[in-house]
Amino acid sequence: MAAADGLPMEAIVMADVAIVLLAGAVMVRLSRRLHQPPVVAEIATGIMLGPSVLGLLPGDLPARIFPDGGLPMLSAIAQVGLVLFMFLAGWELDLTRLRGQGRTVGSMAGLAMAVPFVLGLGAAALLFGAHGADGVSALSFVLYLATAFSITAFPVLARIIRDSRLSRTRVGTMAMACAAIGDVVAWCVLVLVVAIADASGVGQFVTVVAWTVAYGTGMALIVRPVLHRVVRRAARRGDTASLLILIVSGVFLSSYATSWIGIHAIFGAFAFGLIMPHDPGGAAELHEHVATPLERAAGILLPVFFVITGLSVDIGALGTGGLLSLALVVGAAVVGKFAGAAIPARLSGMSWREAGAFGALMNTRGLTEIVILDIGRELGLIDAEMFTMMVVMALLTTTMAGPLLRVLRVGPAAPGATGPPAAPAPDLAAHLDAVASGTGRVPETRGPA
Repeated sequence: MAAADGLPMEAIVMADVAIVLLAGAVMVRLSRRLHQPPVVAEIATGIMLGPSVLGLLPGDLPARIFPDGGLPMLSAIAQVGLVLFMFLAGWELDLTRLRGQGRTVGSMAGLAMAVPFVLGLGAAALLFGAHGADGVSALSFVLYLATAFSITAFPVLARIIRDSRLSRTRVGTMAMACAAIGDVVAWCVLVLVVAIADASGVGQFVTVVAWTVAYGTGMALIVRPVLHRVVRRAARRGDTASLLILIVSGVFLSSYATSWIGIHAIFGAFAFGLIMPHDPGGAAELHEHVATPLERAAGILLPVFFVITGLSVDIGALGTGGLLSLALVVGAAVVGKFAGAAIPARLSGMSWREAGAFGALMNTRGLTEIVILDIGRELGLIDAEMFTMMVVMALLTTTMAGPLLRVLRVGPAAPGATGPPAAPAPDLAAHLDAVASGTGRVPETRGPA
């Protein structure tokens, strides 16, 4: 395949990847000076390379730099990075570490999702007439948007907590635990929403749900114990090269299985990560030779995903009506998270300062939200304007966290802090920091989760 100027499309795609990586590296460096997590810079880079910024210049530069013929190749590259990232996210989410957290954590996690979900239902109902895509039922649209409103980005949250030195505080520990629980619940709800949206009738929906249950059961009862034995045996022998091939193949096959069932490929990658062992023998070798290469690969490929997303975001096309809808979206998202997180935190005994910080942390959406929005875009659940508004909301809510935490000055010795510092929060997403920043470097204190 060749472009209009005679160059092979493959060559253009390789140049596109280079542009994405270089632009992302510059923006990440700038984001660090502004005390923002790298994912904010990467989302902003994707928007800047699309019609919202670059498209304002003469010559239709986004279409010339990223021609339509190259988009399928770029999308395939982005999907590989996304699948690897979701596997790492699942691997990091050690649910056994949440045992014994008590009813308080469960209640707070539930409210931090339920309140924005309910507000999201109301906002989605108001927006359906103007932004529901053709052929999409009101039920699918409303449930999908409500789920998107209730998300907290666990990997980005972990990065912000570490950067703000909140890992040993009650606020940081509670936020990590609640976000971990919320992540699992959100993905489960999203599986059902996708099944409803993608099914052509009740019979197909029941079939998708039945296959999903069978898949989950097989992963838990058959694949998990076999995988644990294989990983431990390979780690003891030091055969990490073969283990890396086995794990990557398992991730892709699991992604294929969920795609075949009728739900998105990322659910398969995430599920395969969840069943990975968290305490195998030879932990250091496993991390060095398996996790680290995957982190680096995802760190290089994932920025392409943000550019593919940014090409579908056109802020200038919103118009006056779109800006009013955007204000509704951002307002419902922020109020929902703060009401659902900060007020219960205050009632649980935190100071207002700590409760505000907890609400700011739970309001971060980052990469997780972008992934969910991309699913909605692929399935045609939302139109282009709604997609743009939700992406802007994800960027704004994630950007808000850092400045709010600095204003609130929450920490072990901060004014108004109550009680002694909490036990160290489980560093469940240490190597996801490396993925988000694209460095591939992981703190030495972490074992393979």
